[in-house]
Amino acid sequence: MAKLLYHITMSLDGFVAGPADDMSWLAGQFSGPNPVVERLLAGIGAVLLGHHTYAPATSAEGEVYSGRWQGPKFVLTRDDPATAQPGFTFVDDLGAAVATASKAAGDGYVALLGATLARRCLEAGLLDEVLVHVVPVLLGDGVRLFDHPGGTRVRLDPIELSHAGRISNIWCRVA
Repeated sequence: MAKLLYHITMSLDGFVAGPADDMSWLAGQFSGPNPVVERLLAGIGAVLLGHHTYAPATSAEGEVYSGRWQGPKFVLTRDDPATAQPGFTFVDDLGAAVATASKAAGDGYVALLGATLARRCLEAGLLDEVLVHVVPVLLGDGVRLFDHPGGTRVRLDPIELSHAGRISNIWCRVA
C-alpha cells in the first residue's frame, strides 16, 4: 500500500518558498549527490502536486525532480483537465486525488509537492511521512513549511537524520 510523503526543501528559518512563491533561492544550493534523495527517487510510485507547485514544475524545466524521475503525475486543481501538460492528470477533489495517486503508486511512495497540499493531507489524516531537506540559508519571509494560524501541534517521530554536503535531511513519520 502506498504511503503519502511530503517531500520538500526548506530554509533554516522554516520557509519552503520566498515571497510570491519565489523558488530562485534554491539555485546552487545542492552540490553533489544526496543518498537520501537517490533512495527516495527509486521508491516513488507517483507524484501529487498542488496547483501552485504545478505551474513552476511545468514551465522552467518541464518535469518534476528535474526530469530525474518518471512516472504518473497528478495535480490537485479545479483547472480544466484539457489544459493539463502531457504526462499530468488533473483531479479536482483531495480524496480522489490521493486515492488515484495511491493506486498508481502501488507499494511505492506518493510524493506530495506543495505546502498547501501537504497541510490539507495532514489535516485530513492522510499524511504518513515528511522528508525535509534543510538548507543553511535564511529567507526571512515567504511560504512556511507548515502554516496553520491558531496553531496545531503535530508529533513527528524521526526515521532518519543525515547530512549530504551543506544539506541536512530530516525524515519523520507522522505519529
